[in-house]
Amino acid sequence: MTESSSPLPHAKFRCRGVNVHYGMAQAIKDNDIDIYDKSVTSFIGPSGCGKSTFLRCLNRMNDTIDICRVTGDIRLDGVDIYDTEIDPVQLRARVGMVFQKPNPFPKSIFDNVAYGPRIHGLASNRADLDALVESSLRSAGLWDEVKDRLSSAGTGLSGGQQQRLCIARAIATQPEVLLMDEPCSALDPIATEIVEELITNLGETYCVVIVTHSMQQANRISERTAFFHLGELVEYETTHDIFNTPKDERTIGYVSGRFG
Repeated sequence: MTESSSPLPHAKFRCRGVNVHYGMAQAIKDNDIDIYDKSVTSFIGPSGCGKSTFLRCLNRMNDTIDICRVTGDIRLDGVDIYDTEIDPVQLRARVGMVFQKPNPFPKSIFDNVAYGPRIHGLASNRADLDALVESSLRSAGLWDEVKDRLSSAGTGLSGGQQQRLCIARAIATQPEVLLMDEPCSALDPIATEIVEELITNLGETYCVVIVTHSMQQANRISERTAFFHLGELVEYETTHDIFNTPKDERTIGYVSGRFG
């Protein structure tokens, strides 16, 4: 793995010697990476290369898989997130996640966004909750489209709107990090463009990490890009360098379309 010498923002995550096993099979092999605050980082690589598995290490979603074992050191602002004193539920409030397929709850638009703040006690009264729901929907670029139908079902929105609702739901717990696992793969080109613009804007406030199968998307929206292959983090550089001056032959082969 290589890193550029350009000035970098604060490292939100510092990961060292990370390995992931599913039973006897090793999915992630001794990877090191620093992920920076207030920026968008893309994970790219062929299917099955470990990029989504690594993403799920960052908020301990792999804990939900019985046969999964994560070793190594992953620190969020210097704190070991796998320490036994860390509550995974509270961690996931700080490190929100948006999945590949939009998955709004079978609730109203308002209650989808209000769900997390209610659980975590982030609003002391209805006025505070109303304000938090509105600000979250505004941040997700959805407020103007749904403000007059907040009591309508979230599942009744279009695919792109549902994904932005899920982003608003993630934002509502006031996270520091947003993880996104191929958030545009189920969307049409117009909805994809809207969500990409949203992700770019969110990168000004949050540490955003996105797994994408689209090299063009990574090139459009991220400041830095990590290329994974067969469980190994092969190369990690500015997005410009990954796509224009990659150093590893495997990266060269992938970004040039020779495999993947």
